[in-house]
Amino acid sequence: MLQVALAQVRIHARRFLAVGLAVMLGVAFLSATLMVGATTKASLGESIGASYAKAGLVVTAQDGGPVPAGLTTDLASIPGVDAVHGLERAYGQLTTGSQDSLAVLTTTATPRLETAIVTAGSYPADAGQVALDEVSAARLDVAPGDTVAFDAGAPATAPGNALTVTGLTAASADPSLAGAVQVLASPAVVRAATGGEAAFRNVQLALAPGADPGEVRASVSSVVDAAPVADGAPLVVRTAAEQTVADVAAFSNGSDVLTGVLLAFAAVAVLVAGLVISNTFSVLVAQRTRELALLRCIGAERRQIRTAVLLEAAIVGFVSAMCGVLLAAGLMGALVALARRTDHGSFAVLAVPVPAVVGGIAVGLLMTLLAALVPARAATRVAPLAALRPTEPPVPGRGSGRVRLVAGLVAVLGGGALLALGALSVALVPAVAGGAVSFLGVLLLAPLFVPRSVAAVGRIARPLGVPGVLASLNAVRNPARTTASSAALMVGVTLVTMMMVGAQTSRTSFERELDLNYAVDLQVSGSASDPQARLDRPALLEVDGVRTAVELTPVMLTGAQDGGQVVYAVDPGELAGVLRGDGAALTDGMVLAPQTWTQTAVTLEGGGGPATLPVTAVDAVVFQPLITTATAERLGGTPEDALAAYLGTTGESPAEPLPAGTTLADHLGTLFWLRLDAADAASVTDIQARIVDVTGVSEYQVTGAALERAAYNEVIDVLLLIVTALLAVAVLIALIGVANTLSLSVLERRRENSLLRALGLTRGQLRGMLAVEAVLMAGVAAVLGTGLGAVYGWLGAQSALGGLAPVIPAVPVGQIAGVLAVAVGAGLLASVLPARRAARLSPVAGLAGD
Repeated sequence: MLQVALAQVRIHARRFLAVGLAVMLGVAFLSATLMVGATTKASLGESIGASYAKAGLVVTAQDGGPVPAGLTTDLASIPGVDAVHGLERAYGQLTTGSQDSLAVLTTTATPRLETAIVTAGSYPADAGQVALDEVSAARLDVAPGDTVAFDAGAPATAPGNALTVTGLTAASADPSLAGAVQVLASPAVVRAATGGEAAFRNVQLALAPGADPGEVRASVSSVVDAAPVADGAPLVVRTAAEQTVADVAAFSNGSDVLTGVLLAFAAVAVLVAGLVISNTFSVLVAQRTRELALLRCIGAERRQIRTAVLLEAAIVGFVSAMCGVLLAAGLMGALVALARRTDHGSFAVLAVPVPAVVGGIAVGLLMTLLAALVPARAATRVAPLAALRPTEPPVPGRGSGRVRLVAGLVAVLGGGALLALGALSVALVPAVAGGAVSFLGVLLLAPLFVPRSVAAVGRIARPLGVPGVLASLNAVRNPARTTASSAALMVGVTLVTMMMVGAQTSRTSFERELDLNYAVDLQVSGSASDPQARLDRPALLEVDGVRTAVELTPVMLTGAQDGGQVVYAVDPGELAGVLRGDGAALTDGMVLAPQTWTQTAVTLEGGGGPATLPVTAVDAVVFQPLITTATAERLGGTPEDALAAYLGTTGESPAEPLPAGTTLADHLGTLFWLRLDAADAASVTDIQARIVDVTGVSEYQVTGAALERAAYNEVIDVLLLIVTALLAVAVLIALIGVANTLSLSVLERRRENSLLRALGLTRGQLRGMLAVEAVLMAGVAAVLGTGLGAVYGWLGAQSALGGLAPVIPAVPVGQIAGVLAVAVGAGLLASVLPARRAARLSPVAGLAGD
């Protein structure tokens, strides 16, 4: 039977093309997922390992704590140790002109262990000298010879006040340094920033040429074991390679979340591919009824027939799985090559683990065999006498059995109840489990409602004439095949729609919560310590996108019993122009306070005397207590009185006497509330950048609901884009199944189509018939998938976010309409090749006997 199977695959290779594509795409997705995890770890190890490139041994604390500073002297005296370096780091703000940036100071090492590569200038040699990484230096417009300052929050010392840049270094790909300016400095500068004490993150040892690594490691271990340790944390001695592996494990927390998420999408692709394969083999077996019966007539047993069909599946599955693994390796290689061209991607390394190859081939082979198992059993039911009957189109099978019906109902009801429970109790795990079980039940029940749905929708096509009538009949001619093709596409559309509805629901819920918590779009705070900033109302109104602005001036304080909070004065008319909500209005003689205030009256200090005013709370939580400018003037007192009350409440003691006439506004700065014209993330971010450029304030001084909303929306959009792209693989496989169903249907209905041509059906009408048939299957699957996806998306968002904010169901009508249009258009495209093949066959050739 092996020869029979090989002959079938060779002669009818075109029939197995769709099966091969489905297996190849599913395996490629799975293998690429495993390669992503391995490549990420390999690249991470390469980047982290660069820090130990010159070290033979590394000493660290097992819990990640500091290594005793006195240990370096003992280690340096061990025979075979050529050099010792204790790595120290400090974190803080690096100031270059008017810019502040997060920076990491790392101590210089001896030339024997220094891994930083100088690309311009020289290494820092003295206290007060530093070297910056070239990428950050270009961004900050810093060159050798410039002066910078570093502030770590520690007491200011001479080495940390003015630092001269002596050189530029190649940027390190160490993920612990990502996003920060990488500064190379002497131990004196680093210790000045950390309070003057040496704190070694690790101790690196370079071995002397010819030294026995094993003997040196044993000697180092004995010294380390005898060293005192802090808080009982033992010290460990590792080789550079072992330390790299330990750092990678610590960095990823021992788990690979990305691979787990991608494997879930790969499982969806494999499931859809299995549906396509099973449907394809069912049609192939039905087409070969006469051939299989002839084999039975000449002595083939049922077992041999079943073996032949499974051998065909194994051959196609193995070859396609191999192609899928090669495709995954090629794609990952291309991505790694692109990453290596970026500034921080030079350490990207392609890793093809054995599980990605062996697992991919095994899953592809097993998936094909399992999908072909039911068709193989059906092949054994062909009676030998069937070979003596005229070739007829296959008769549709019986409807779903009772077992399938009962199992589907139990899964839908049980899973639906669990999903609803998860949504009501805001428990994500039960909701996910319930959603998966209920959707499995939907697939089991699909033969009950999919053919009926296609038949109902098919009535719409009947006004198209003969092609429409024939298409509506042919679409449900074989309910099992129609169900399998539509179900495969329905899986992909359901998941895509679920993510879109979930994302839109999350977006709407977060925006509503932000509207409740924030009263204004943006808040700009002025720093009294930055006299160069030009922060005033005219400057803010110059910024394109700012509709209006109002200044809040600190004038008084609440009493000590109310926490001594600062109260701001503002013009009520201008305030009404920036508030987004319909909360209480600010009037004379009262305090407008945030929602968190529960008191009905509050005592203000810092004016002519303590004054008690009624409190009205707004809906917002992020809100400064406000009084009108007229109320502040009426309460009297001098600005210096308010500052004195503030300093007395907070216990601040100025290092130097404040100049005469210094007010609370001079000490704290002022606030500005803004109302914007834009709402999308890109526009809001641009407005923030323009405010920073015009006023000279730092980015962290510009906050508010608009930026929070923009950040949430940006994260949601990126996640939605990634998930949709991943699920597109499943949709593509499903559309291959639609094209395959039509192709095999063309072969199966060869005589019928030829007869229709002989009776007057034109080639254009034949093409139209197959196009309408494809649109019916794809359209019904898309409509059912969007309905299911909307329900799952809303319940999923409720189970995940219900504890954070009230979840408001929202449906992105435009995006879902796009999904429907793409599904129908792709179904129409899937009918092109089968329709061409059917139209090219002449009526005479089609009616000829086999």
